[in-house]
Amino acid sequence: MAETWNKKEREKKKQQNKKEKEEKKRERKESPKSKNLDDMLAYIDENGNLSSTPPDQGKIKKVRLEDIEIGVPKHKDIDPADLIRKGTVTFFNETKGFGFIKDHETQESVFVHVNGLLEAIQENSKVIFEVEMGPKGANAVNVKLAPKA
Repeated sequence: MAETWNKKEREKKKQQNKKEKEEKKRERKESPKSKNLDDMLAYIDENGNLSSTPPDQGKIKKVRLEDIEIGVPKHKDIDPADLIRKGTVTFFNETKGFGFIKDHETQESVFVHVNGLLEAIQENSKVIFEVEMGPKGANAVNVKLAPKA
């Protein structure tokens, strides 16, 4: 049975690939990789990236072991004076029973419901209130009119 031209070409390619593979294998064996410790070391720079050069000693930050917190940080007690805020009523609808207070410190609008009022309020009244986080965001509670100066 005679071989076709296509079969011969495939055989030649196989033999050539085999020869190339053998040469590469021999080259790898002849030129051993450097086993020097310095070549195997990798450093981490100040940004957390791998580097082949050691980090600059001037950029190294000292961290005390006690300052490292793993997990959820311990809850610190909040000073009650920090919770009391001053603001101005920007909108209040008595029929629906809700409104908004603009906080003087943060300039944010805080929702207020009629259940959180200690005194009756109107629009543009200066008030003192406490902020409490509700399911939809910050709510003003214990709202009362600010004493007039």
